[in-house]
Amino acid sequence: MSGKEVQGSEFRFGYVAIVGRPNVGKSTLLNQILGQKVSIVTAKPQTTRQRLAGIKTTGQGQVVYVDTPGIHHSAKRALNRYMNRVAQASLHDVDLVMLLIEAGTWTRQDEFVARALGTARVPVMLILNKIDLVPEKTTLLAFVEKHFQADDYAGILMISAKKGSGVAELEKQVLQQLPFSRPYYDEDQFTDRSERFLAGEMIREQLTLRLHQELPYALTVQIEEFKRANGVLKIGAVIYVERESQKQIAIGKKGIVLKQVGSKARHVLQDLFGEKVFLRLWVKVSRDWSDSEKTIEKFGYLD
Repeated sequence: MSGKEVQGSEFRFGYVAIVGRPNVGKSTLLNQILGQKVSIVTAKPQTTRQRLAGIKTTGQGQVVYVDTPGIHHSAKRALNRYMNRVAQASLHDVDLVMLLIEAGTWTRQDEFVARALGTARVPVMLILNKIDLVPEKTTLLAFVEKHFQADDYAGILMISAKKGSGVAELEKQVLQQLPFSRPYYDEDQFTDRSERFLAGEMIREQLTLRLHQELPYALTVQIEEFKRANGVLKIGAVIYVERESQKQIAIGKKGIVLKQVGSKARHVLQDLFGEKVFLRLWVKVSRDWSDSEKTIEKFGYLD
């Protein structure tokens, strides 16, 4: 695709916010649209903590999909309040909002998110995700008629972000909602985030997948070394937890947990960056870091 082709008079460009309650598949949808892993995905709610843009460029347009933390009603700790601020701020300065919900399910959390969309002054598309988990498709039509008014939305679509069903049609309809404009990003750029940021997120994903119960919510990852030398990308990362007891769990008996996480994260990073990676991990304690506005800002959680 040449530069002339992506800047024709029929070319469209715009920003699209993907919003919804935690664990409805926002990051899975972004990865499916991009055709590669950019946003981390786990079965645990609130895995996404920061805004991340995925950029999709075709011959017809360039769409910047903004993945956001799940908006949740209960936000008692500083980190949770930060995630809500980021998600709600993403409703502004975009051209379109996609409200993602789980097909056949409408919860108090969904209602809370829908009310938050009252501040959005752009079209909103309603996306029912995980339709592959609903055996009787006719029940989805009844569900939509019960809970939603078609006139309230720029479109109502049903998809499976995990399997890709309906995603191509979704992209087509999204593009039609965007203004005609030249592209802003290079056509080979797929995210607005740095490699350091992506590295920290991929490590945190492996920790979240490996650890159980509440510990994933009490840890964060900081990249302290990121440099290339002699054909190897050297990454040094510190895993911060809130208690000494959590540090022991993250390390594991004889370091087994840290070794397993490091091994899996290294393979993910090599696939992501397409080069050999040497990864070193440490675990440190920063007491109650997730409930300190000052500390979360120090760790890169910036509004």
